[in-house]
Amino acid sequence: MTNCTTLYFGYGSNLWKAQMQSRCPTSKYLGIARLNGFRWIINKRGYANVVETESEKKDDAHSYDNEVWGLVYSLEQEDEDGLDGNEGVPVAYTKEDLTVDYWPAKEDGSAPDTEEKPAQTEMLVYINRELTKPHQPKEEYIYRMNMGIKDALKEGMPQDYVDKVMRAYIPDRDEKT
Repeated sequence: MTNCTTLYFGYGSNLWKAQMQSRCPTSKYLGIARLNGFRWIINKRGYANVVETESEKKDDAHSYDNEVWGLVYSLEQEDEDGLDGNEGVPVAYTKEDLTVDYWPAKEDGSAPDTEEKPAQTEMLVYINRELTKPHQPKEEYIYRMNMGIKDALKEGMPQDYVDKVMRAYIPDRDEKT
């Protein structure tokens, strides 16, 4: 099979579909996913990262501390190669295949129902295992993240996740600065 596509889990500014379309013209949005056993931060470079968490005891109260939500795209090889450049592979991020909970988009274009049982699917995740301490976002990144958050919420990302996790780093504002 020569035309191999990669499933890609985007959790930072690549939540913004217009940015993904410009970076990866042949990419297609496929659905939403949740990466368990990781938490979302802004790292020292000022960009989003996922940090593996210690497995903690489960209690009845749901917490977003050990999960990262994102959008799923298909990537052709040339788009993956281009994205490697955007993501600064292998210096800023490395590439890993990680298993996520995946809910494909509905055929009618509506958001998937995350109450349904997800598929366990391996996907490409860009990750920096060195820069794991929380930091402030780059100023230019705030606008791109807010555009991505809007798109992700439309696709079914939980509002609570955005409020409790992403908003700790990304102020809710529309203007570019």
